[in-house]
Amino acid sequence: MEKKKTARLILEDGTIFIGYSFAYDGNANGEVVFNTGMVGYPETISDPSYRGQILVFTFPLIGNYGIPGNERINGMYKNFESESIHIRALIVSDYSEEYSHWSAKKSLGEWLKENKIPGISGIDTRMLTRKLRDKGTMLGKIIIDENEKINFEDPNANDLVSEVCTKEPILYNGGKKRVVLVDCGTKNNIIQAFLGRKISVKRVPYDYDFANEHCDGIILSNGPGDPKMNKKTIENTKLAMEKNIPILGICLGSQILALAAGADTYKLKYGHRGHNQPCNEMGTKRCYITSQNHGYAVDANTLPEDWRQWFVNDNDGTNEGLFHISKPFFAAQFHPEASPGPDDTEFIFDIFVRAIQ
Repeated sequence: MEKKKTARLILEDGTIFIGYSFAYDGNANGEVVFNTGMVGYPETISDPSYRGQILVFTFPLIGNYGIPGNERINGMYKNFESESIHIRALIVSDYSEEYSHWSAKKSLGEWLKENKIPGISGIDTRMLTRKLRDKGTMLGKIIIDENEKINFEDPNANDLVSEVCTKEPILYNGGKKRVVLVDCGTKNNIIQAFLGRKISVKRVPYDYDFANEHCDGIILSNGPGDPKMNKKTIENTKLAMEKNIPILGICLGSQILALAAGADTYKLKYGHRGHNQPCNEMGTKRCYITSQNHGYAVDANTLPEDWRQWFVNDNDGTNEGLFHISKPFFAAQFHPEASPGPDDTEFIFDIFVRAIQ
């Protein structure tokens, strides 16, 4: 058996965690964040919202069911949320060298190696997660080459959305009604959710002039980084709102819609990442378990008077959705399409479809 290489994770506060490389033997910089999901690592790792981040899985056993094949539906990967891996590196407690699943084609380690993504196992992820919860999200660096210099890079200082969005418009035919999906780093299953409802989707770049596009509705997708970086998207959203075009924001899209409405956003201490986040629907006694991946949130205290909170996080009371009281604008901070996670809130797509009929 090949001897594993020692790998170090160094945090910006000087803390060092030592483990072993199980994937690509390279160095990596990024923002260290944690995900509390128990399953769904292929979908999570391929989620563009993780662009620039070093991902820590809190569930201790990772890799036990391998990586599925590259089957496609409607031109998109069936088992992944985008065309590539977007994390900078992966950190787990216990990596399963042997995997077992009827759909598996390769191991997690092989998949990461193919994409030149480092992976470290043998790290005390519970201690690391507690540190991130107490001190907040930190920059970090994975070092396998002992001669590598210790320097840190903040991915949020970059225009991450421009790195993950489509470069040219793409049309997915689904039916007579058509929505424009503003791709800020969309997950495949957002598109599949509308195609499954017989709605055609025109996927456009985040800086596309979508406000002047002939369509029945607009979807502002999820994506990575600071929402305030997307100035062109925010301006076009304002123009679309002036025309009363129905708009649905998802995750980053919720923050962009709020900024376009005149509200403010801020960075969370350590974010919400996982598919076990409880959200209360305002004005009801309903609590939904949701799939989430965001490091920023809408400041509900800055919402204009004709806007309302739709959902709030039951753990920390932060905003998880908003809507306009008289116009067809609404948004969810979580992911109603799940993938991975529960699909309890998929009804949000049905509400939007009714708004464009």
